Amino acid sequence: MSLNARLEPVLHLFAGLFGVAGVALAALAAHGGGEANLAASASAMCLAHAPALLALALGTAKLKTAWLAGFLMIVGTLLFAGDLVTLRFSGSGLFPYAAPTGGWAMMLGWLAVAAGPVFRVRA
Repeated sequence: MSLNARLEPVLHLFAGLFGVAGVALAALAAHGGGEANLAASASAMCLAHAPALLALALGTAKLKTAWLAGFLMIVGTLLFAGDLVTLRFSGSGLFPYAAPTGGWAMMLGWLAVAAGPVFRVRA
């Protein structure tokens, strides 16, 4: 069983979790007061990457880099959104540079998607 096939359920799981988190964070940004911009930014990243992860899960048979792209997007989104949410509720982030590290991981995940056609899965 390929790494892509083993990671497919994980991609589905995080697509759903990021979708739920994105909607909840959007509601928090709209109704929660405080530093709404932090929740709004975290919501945007969750909602942007939820469908991307679902697409990667559905495309694991055709995109050899799906596992790498998905892994980077999951870690990146967790770091970025997690840092902003932690900052919103506790006043301090996860660790120094957690959000930028997450941002870089998400960008590298998208580059892994872009590199996918170079490393095509042969049918």
